[in-house]
Formats: sequence, structure tokens, C-alpha cells
Amino acid sequence: MASSGNTIDFQLKGNNVYPAPNYGQVPVPPGYIPPQAPMMMPVPQRPLGCPPGLEYLTQIDQLLIHQKVELAEVVLGWETNNKYVVKNSLGQQVFYVAEETDCCTRQFCGPMRSFVLHVQDNMGQEVMSISRPYRCSSCFCPCCLQELEVQAPPGNPIGYVIQNWHLFLPKFTIQNEQREGVLKIKGPFCACKCCADVNFEVLSLDETANVGRISKQWTGLVQEAFTDADNFGINFPIDLDVKIKALLFGACFLIDFMFFEYKQN
Repeated sequence: MASSGNTIDFQLKGNNVYPAPNYGQVPVPPGYIPPQAPMMMPVPQRPLGCPPGLEYLTQIDQLLIHQKVELAEVVLGWETNNKYVVKNSLGQQVFYVAEETDCCTRQFCGPMRSFVLHVQDNMGQEVMSISRPYRCSSCFCPCCLQELEVQAPPGNPIGYVIQNWHLFLPKFTIQNEQREGVLKIKGPFCACKCCADVNFEVLSLDETANVGRISKQWTGLVQEAFTDADNFGINFPIDLDVKIKALLFGACFLIDFMFFEYKQN
């Protein structure tokens, strides 16, 4: 679904909702919210101080992220813009995510590429943007580590995901908008496991308490072998600040590009 002025487009594909092409627009009154289909998460009331669009996260303690399999990547090995459908634990769609990069960047920079991810809600409104500059991913280059910025709404930074230098274990720090450390993420020694999930633990800043988990889920031998389309699950306390939930959501994509977007490259 997309909107332009006071118009909204609807498009259903299977059990998912995607932004519709810009045609066949139907006039709607200002503030109109379309009926919620069973496959879409109902729009909750936005609490005071919650960025627009993040009210969905107030009622969620788990997100499931499914990357779409692109035929061009499977058949030709041609890297395309990634697209993701984000659902809650009930299977209801919460967000739709689309990558924006140019063709040359995707083909020549591979998984190290810079990108902007546009996060839309079920009404086609962009509620979040996730951006990553081009950085070297080698653990032997501590002067140029990975960094990701999350804005909600776009243009309003709410925090950052910063890679910490470490020779053996993947480590990241979740920072708020003042660039103060809030949480840590620690990955396994080896991020490549056959027939098993790969877990990145979300920890308190002193790394003594477990707060949540980001899991790269095993998708089956065929999909793992022939595509770079991955599924992820994110678990966090339901009462965690929505901005921190959004930052963990963004961290999931950085982890995907750093450790799992390599099969076609």
C-alpha cells in the first residue's frame, strides 16, 4: 500500500501486503485508517513520546524477519536490492523493508556495501530508515569498524549500532541518540553452522545479564545453499523502550550483511 496526498493504494500478494504501484488511487479522508486484514497487525494507540510508526513495537516481544528470494539471484547470481517482510509472533505483518542501493555498488562491493533500508508500515508510510556507510569488515582494521544509524521517523536519529573491535567474537554496542552505550550484542566464535540457528546474544552494558537474542534461523539445505535469503528472529522484553527495540531491529540487518550475505558474492 502506498499513499500520495489523500490517496491510498492497496496490494495483497499471498498472505503479505506490499507497496502498490502508483495507479488506481482511491480518494480517502485525512486520517483514514484502512480495515485491518487478518494478516496485518492492527494499529495500536501511540503512547506519548513514541516516534510515529513505532507504536507497533510497544505490543511486541518478538519480530520475525523473512527475506524474499529473488529469482535473478538464484538463476543469474545477480545481486538485487534486498526486500524483507517483518511479522510478529502471530504471523501478522508489521513492516515491509526495502533496500536502496545502486547496481554498481551491489555488484562490486557485495555484502560490504553501503545501503539505506526503508521501513514501511502496513499503510505504506515510511516510519524508519536504516543507513550504513561503506566500511572495511576485516577484524584487522580496528580504525574503520562497521556502523549503522537508525532514524525514526526518517530524518530523526534515535540511535546507532557500533561494531566493537575483537579478534575472535563478533561484538556490537547499541547506542542511543546521544551516542551513549545502552546494550551489547555478542555473537558466536563461528557464525557458520549447518542445520542449526546462529544466535547473537543481547546483553546488558556490563555483559552480566541477558536481555534478548537475535537469531539467524536455519532455512533448509536448498535455500541455504543456493540463495542468500535469510530468516531472522529477534526476542526482547515487551517493556523495553521502543527506540531500543528499533535499534535491535536495525542491528539484525547489519549482522545479516556482515555474516550471511555472502553466498552469491
